[in-house]
Parts: sequence; C-alpha cells; structure tokens
Amino acid sequence: MSDAPSDRTGRGTAVSSPAGRARARTAGVTAVCALAGLLFGTSAALARAAPTPSGASDLVTLITARDQQVRELNEEAEELRTQVGDLQAQVENGEARRASLRADRIAPTVGLAPVAGPAVQVTLDDAGYTLDTLPDGYSPDDVVVHQQDLQAVVNALWAGGAEAMMVQDQRIVATSSVQCVGNTLYLQGRVYSPPYTITAVGDPELLQAALTADPEVANYRAWADAIGLGYAVQDIPRVEMPGFTGGVRPRFATAVDTPVPSEDPTPGG
Repeated sequence: MSDAPSDRTGRGTAVSSPAGRARARTAGVTAVCALAGLLFGTSAALARAAPTPSGASDLVTLITARDQQVRELNEEAEELRTQVGDLQAQVENGEARRASLRADRIAPTVGLAPVAGPAVQVTLDDAGYTLDTLPDGYSPDDVVVHQQDLQAVVNALWAGGAEAMMVQDQRIVATSSVQCVGNTLYLQGRVYSPPYTITAVGDPELLQAALTADPEVANYRAWADAIGLGYAVQDIPRVEMPGFTGGVRPRFATAVDTPVPSEDPTPGG
C-alpha cells in the first residue's frame, strides 16, 4: 500500500512541479498588474469627468466678490446720507422750516403744547338738595348744573381772551365738546361728577370782566343766589397746563345735501 495521503474522494493528491509553480506566480502578478492599471485608468477618467471641488482659488474669488458688494453698498449708503443731509438743510432753511416754526407758535393756542401763566378758575356745583329738602316751587332740574351753564362759562372766558383752558383735568381744544349726561359731565371720553372746575390762562382782569358781562353767566349767578347753586371765582397766580394728547382730526363726517337752486329765481315765477 502507498503511503501518499488521500483525500476524502479516495484519489491521491497531485504534487506540482517547480516549473508549474513559477508559471502560476507569473500569471498571478500579471493579472494583479492588469487590474491595478484598469483601476488607475478608471480613476483618472472619473477625475477628468467630475467637476473640480471648490478650492482655495474659489474661496478667494468669493471673498473678492463679497468685498466688491460691500464697497458698492457703502457707496450707496454714503449717497443716501448725503441726500438726508441735503433734505435736512432744506427743512432748516426752506419753507418747510418756516411752516414748522408757525406750527410751534400756534401749538399753545390750539392746545397741543403746554402753557403756563396766571389764570382764573371758576367752580360750578349743584345746590345739594334732595327730593325731601327741595324748596317748594322748584324742580330737581333747577338745583343742578346743566350743560348750558358750563358752556356759558367756557364761552365767556374765551371771549375774555383766554390763551388756554382746562375743564376738570383736561385741556380744551377746538374739537372738545362739553356735554352733560344726567347730572354728570361727559368730556372727551371721561365722566365727571360735580363740582366742575373751568380754568383759563390769561389776563385775570379781562377774564373776570368777561364773566361779569356775559348774560348767560349772569343768569346762572342769579339762580345761584336764589337757590344755592355753587359759583366761585378765584385768581391763580400761576398754573401749568399740559398739552392735549388726544386726536384732533375728525373720525366721522356726514355729507351735507346742498339744495339745487331753482332755474327761475324770480318770486312767483
């Protein structure tokens, strides 16, 4: 029996010669070199076909472009600053500035700016009766302050040369409306109960004289003497009135229908 090892098939193992092993190694090296060449060639082709990634040169280009944009924006901003300066100069020296100065001069008169100076203050108050204590021959309406009483004092003080005015703690302007709802005062969105105070800045002597001469205020004083309505007038050496802070533009308006004139204005025509 042979001592050569056998595989599980029962056949003997073939032994290669030195020449065969050399040829096998040569063929393997050749195959590896061919595969390596193929891989290198493929990589080179792919590298030439693919876009070049952003490198240092692209970054420099980007920075240069952004720098140019910044320069252009700075130049534009400088031009705008120059335009603003020119416009401000026109306001300082032109008609707009004169209009602004005129507005500043009339602002205290129309009530939009603070005012300080000597003043006269008028206080009106209900007589203080109840239904049980009301004198005979008088009604509840006779012993309370009415809207027309407040309006009479306000109008008299304006006529006396008042430079500024407040009713209660509110500045009066052209759009202010003194209204009474029941026995309370409704003024510019707020409600007040008596006593009511009207303060006017101006020449105290002229203001006092205007109150004395006004017939409606005189009628109220007669009622005050007869039934006990409150009426007090005092001079104040100096008061400070704040500017009006509400809106002065009308928010609602109604169109007025204008009648069409007749074609024949002759009477009886």
